[in-house]
Amino acid sequence: MAEPKYVSCVRLAEILEDISHDSVNRFLLRERYTPEDLFNEVKGDLTLVGGTLSVDDSVEDKPYRDTEKSAFVGYFWSGKHKRTVKGINLITLYYTDVYEHSYPVNFRLYDKREGKTKNDYFREMVLEVEQWGIKPAWVTGDSWYSSLENLKFLRNEKVGFLFGIGDNRKVSLERGKLVQVKHLEIPESGLVVYLKEFGWVKVFCQSFKNEPRYYIMYHPDLEQLNQLTRADFKQVHDAHWQIECFHRVIKQVCNIERFYVRNEAAIRNHFYCALRAFSKLQTLSLQGVIRNCYAISNDLFIPVIRQFIRTHATEATFA
Repeated sequence: MAEPKYVSCVRLAEILEDISHDSVNRFLLRERYTPEDLFNEVKGDLTLVGGTLSVDDSVEDKPYRDTEKSAFVGYFWSGKHKRTVKGINLITLYYTDVYEHSYPVNFRLYDKREGKTKNDYFREMVLEVEQWGIKPAWVTGDSWYSSLENLKFLRNEKVGFLFGIGDNRKVSLERGKLVQVKHLEIPESGLVVYLKEFGWVKVFCQSFKNEPRYYIMYHPDLEQLNQLTRADFKQVHDAHWQIECFHRVIKQVCNIERFYVRNEAAIRNHFYCALRAFSKLQTLSLQGVIRNCYAISNDLFIPVIRQFIRTHATEATFA
């Protein structure tokens, strides 16, 4: 986080002075950090029952890497670029508790050698965090994760969910009459419908950049499903938005995209350390030590830049 341009083992050794770059490289190659290690670091700051568990993935751009010589690098669809790009796909479970404390609690790096899909990783990670003690009230995700298999999986886990869905998803208001969700008149308070091949859900519509986006909410208790309000939708949706903020911070502040190592273990450890850096910033922010996750970076560089400008402006004036 302290180096704005050259993020490398050599650069860290230059900054710290009393270690060699080989020591940094050996650290990245030696350690075997796991997603559970990350969870154990943050669980003390979370209330593990009743929160919102969000899933999303992010492509960490590596446009100049050779896919044959660097672990995990492949081609993935990027929401940022709106096209397929070369990079590493990070899939994260992000938990926001009932007190609005939020941290990443599980993650995977997509590895095509394992023959799994992002949905396979998602279900695997949910089962893991449940074993570790997290009992969410809600699970959230975008339309990529709203497959029928995922929805039935969560229903079997007896947990509520909120997912984005495509506007062509078929539902019915009465038996035998299916209609695409985009053709429904959905009131502000939502509409209870029967989702094809699944069951009863409540549909909400929200405008985003002047385009309608559709969401489904599910609750294991049908009576409580009917009672869900726009305020309930907004509360769960706002909790899900925390994972989008998390993605920005790990890229802009924690330098998760910026590394030169190619070995599988070294890349895994780099990603783990970037997520730990985020978690530390989040803790300091929640404790009121810093204003937000960007504060340390801003406070580090702004005085230096200001002094540089003032010095050179003075020199130019005398010249």
